[in-house]
Amino acid sequence: MNKIAFYDTRSYDKESFLKENERTGFEIDFFDFKLTEKTAMTAKGFDAVCVFVNDTVNAKVISILKECGIKIILLRCAGFNNVDLVAAQNAGIPVLRVPAYSPHAVAEHAAALLLSLTRHIPQAYLRTKTVNFNIEGLTGRDLYGLTAGVFGTGKIGRCMADILSGFGMKVICYDPFEDKEWAKQKGYSYVGVEQIFRESDVLSFHCPLTDDNHHIVNHDNIKLMKSDAVIINTSRGALIDTKALVHALKHKHLGGAALDVYEEESAFFFKDCSAEIIADDVLARLLTFPNVLVTGHQAFLTTTALSNIAEVTLKNLNDFLKGENLTNQVLKK
Repeated sequence: MNKIAFYDTRSYDKESFLKENERTGFEIDFFDFKLTEKTAMTAKGFDAVCVFVNDTVNAKVISILKECGIKIILLRCAGFNNVDLVAAQNAGIPVLRVPAYSPHAVAEHAAALLLSLTRHIPQAYLRTKTVNFNIEGLTGRDLYGLTAGVFGTGKIGRCMADILSGFGMKVICYDPFEDKEWAKQKGYSYVGVEQIFRESDVLSFHCPLTDDNHHIVNHDNIKLMKSDAVIINTSRGALIDTKALVHALKHKHLGGAALDVYEEESAFFFKDCSAEIIADDVLARLLTFPNVLVTGHQAFLTTTALSNIAEVTLKNLNDFLKGENLTNQVLKK
C-alpha cells in the first residue's frame, strides 16, 4: 500500500510533500481539484487520500472511497469538521490528522492581523505606495493595558495568549476544558462565554468547530461586546455568523474584525477570483468595510508549518502500515 491521492493541492503542498517523500518513497498524485461527491471516484486505484480543510468528506464521499478501495483518510490539517467521522468509522476507514503543525505560525498570523487592523497598516501601505504620506484617519489604539480574550486554549491559543500578554494586555480565556494550573502559572484567568464577550477589547478565536460553538459569534453575543472591541478569527469561519457580524459593523456596534477564515470560504479561498463577480452578497459586503481585514486562510502558511505537516502526514500513513499506535487518529466521541 503506497499510493496516495492528494486533493485541493497547490505548489507549496507539492514542494513540501515531495521533499519529505524522498525519505518515505510513497507514490503520490497531486490533484488541484477538491474531493467532492462528483470527484471521489478519482480515488480508484489509490490506497489513501490526503485532504485539506475545504474538501468534502461526507457519508456519500466515504461510501465512494470505500468502494474505490481507500484504506485510510489523511488530513493535512488540524481541523476535521468537514469529515463525517461516524461514516468513516462505520466504513472501517481511519481518519488521521496533524494536530499541531506549528501553533506559532497561526498565532503569529493572528497577532499580525490584530496589529494590521488596529494600526491601519493596509491603508497606510496603499497610501505610501502612491507617495501619499498623509496620516489623517490612521489613528490607532494602544494594546497595552487592554483586555485580550482568548477563546480556546489549545496549543495555538496558548501561543496567542503569550503574545498578547507580551504586549502588556490582561489575558482572559475560555475553554470547555480548562487548564487552571497553566492559567495560574501564566497569570491568566478562565471566564465564561458571556464574560469573555463582555470584557474583551480583543477577542481571538483558537478552537475547533463543534456543534456547541457553531455561530458562537452571533447577534446576542455581539450585543454583549464593547462597541470598539475587535474580533480575530484564524480558526474556522462558521464560528462566526457572518450576517450578524456585518450587521454589527454596519451599525457601529463593533470596532472591527480581522479574519483568515470565512464560513463559505470553499467557493473562493485558495483561488484567484479577481476577474469574477462575487455572488456571495455577505462576503462582498464584508470586504467593503474599512475596519475589516480578510486574508485567504493563510495563517498556517510558513515553511516550518508546511514541513511539519508533510512530515506528520506521511508518518501517520507509515504508522498505519506498520500497525503501530495511531496517536493522531480522530474518533467520534
